[in-house]
Amino acid sequence: MGRNSYWPMTYGASGGCAADLDERSLTGARRNLALFPAVEVVRSSAYDLPFADRFDIAFAIGVIHHLEHPGRALRRMVRAVKPGGRVLIWVYGQEGNRWLVALLDPLRRALFSRLPVAMVHHLSLYPAAALWLALRTGMRPNEYFRLLARFGFAHLRSIVFDQMLPRIAHYWPRERVAELMTQAGLEDVRIRAVNQMSWSAIGTRPLAVEPTRS
Repeated sequence: MGRNSYWPMTYGASGGCAADLDERSLTGARRNLALFPAVEVVRSSAYDLPFADRFDIAFAIGVIHHLEHPGRALRRMVRAVKPGGRVLIWVYGQEGNRWLVALLDPLRRALFSRLPVAMVHHLSLYPAAALWLALRTGMRPNEYFRLLARFGFAHLRSIVFDQMLPRIAHYWPRERVAELMTQAGLEDVRIRAVNQMSWSAIGTRPLAVEPTRS
C-alpha cells in the first residue's frame, strides 16, 4: 500500500517506483503516495519488473519469502538497478522461528491458506488473543516478542493474520539468504539479523566491465 516507498521519500529520495499486482493495494499506494508525484505506482509481478539499469536501489520488504521462485524475482531486481546499485531484501529467518515452522506452519499450509480470507481473518482473533495475553503475562523470549509487547491488540491481530494467510512462506537460514543473493549476481553481500527472527540482506550489482581491446 505504498508505506515502504513513503518512508524513503521522507528521508530524501528523489523518486522511485512502487510495484504490486493487487489493484486494491495499488489504489492504497496511489493514495498514500499522493504527496510524492516523483513516485510511480505500477501493476507488475515481481517476476516481470519492466526496468533495466534505472535505480540506485531496489528493495523488497516481506515479499521474497512468499514467492515460489524467489531467485527469479531477485534477478529482476538486480536488472532494475544500475551497475553499482544495491538490492535489499527483508525475509523470515529459520533461526528464531523454529517453533513457528514446526507447529504453526503446517497448519497454515494444510488449513488456513485454503480457507476464505474472511474466515481466516475471523480465526486470527483467537491466536491473537492468546498472544496478547501471553505478552501481558511476561512471555518475551527474544527481541521480536519484546517488540510485539509494545503493540496494541489490533496491530497484533494483523501480524497473526499475516502469518496465517499466505499459501507460501519460506523461513530461511542465513546461509540460504546469502546463497540467493549471490546466485542473483550480487557481490559484497551483507546480512544482518533483525529482532532475532529475520534477515536483512543487501548486495551490490557489479560494475559493468569494459571489453578488452586487442
